[in-house]
Amino acid sequence: MNANDRAWLALEGLSIGDAFGERCFGPPEEVFGRISRRVLSPAPWPYTDDTEMAISVYEVVTELGAVDQDELAKRFAARMQVGRGYGQGAYAILTGIQKGRDWRALTQSGFRGMGSFGNGAAMRVAPLGAYFAEEPLDHIAEQARLSAEITHAHPEGIAGAIAVAVAAATAWRHRSTEQPLGQPWIREVLASVPRGYTYDAIGDVLRVPEDASIVDAAKVLGNGSGVTAPDTVPLCLWVAARKTHDYVEALWQTVAALGDRDTTCAIVGGIIAGVCGRSGIPSAWLEAREALPAKRVR
Repeated sequence: MNANDRAWLALEGLSIGDAFGERCFGPPEEVFGRISRRVLSPAPWPYTDDTEMAISVYEVVTELGAVDQDELAKRFAARMQVGRGYGQGAYAILTGIQKGRDWRALTQSGFRGMGSFGNGAAMRVAPLGAYFAEEPLDHIAEQARLSAEITHAHPEGIAGAIAVAVAAATAWRHRSTEQPLGQPWIREVLASVPRGYTYDAIGDVLRVPEDASIVDAAKVLGNGSGVTAPDTVPLCLWVAARKTHDYVEALWQTVAALGDRDTTCAIVGGIIAGVCGRSGIPSAWLEAREALPAKRVR
């Protein structure tokens, strides 16, 4: 499988996870009942801003072979649809770009001048990690940083993107391993993540028992409710490390943690798609998800 095909597979896994997770919001009693009985929402499953931004990431890396920040910023802004669920920070930046303002000034000025450390850069980056999966990890980390900076200037937002990109790349590299990726993989990912809150939070994954329930894991690692990288990425890695070869079970486990479930499912789906392969994703789920733009072929 070439780099373009790997990136597309990650985008498929991400987008289906995104749409699946988005269908699992609602009154808690109703949602808990559906999740416990594994009842799927009826089609169609529209995707959210997670996928919309990931499509731009996919297009830029497959067309240009690297992240061109100005081009990626332009595509983020051009593609943005308000009804997709963009956060206030991303919406402000992208509308500013649409009006001709420089994304560098916009992203640096947000959040009292600190920049965003939200989970938005992490949610969209798996196709980038898959595309560069055969490149050195420091190159993958640098490309992830470039992709993140357009909307997430804070080091923690960037760290979240690096973690997910490296996770997608290294999961692909270990795709022939029959056992779950487990803690050795978590350590491998952690080695590429810059020190800080996100790094420490991913380190906490190593202290959560592998047989813990998803609810207990979420109590330690977060579930994305805070919409930050440190509150989102660790749980996603914990699920991916345990349910590496089972796309369906991984997403049901992820959504059972509630929280920012479209984003957590997008991250998990994007990471493990390269291991599970297209055959591991139910065709009914693929058909239910809103259609993506046509695949770009190089």
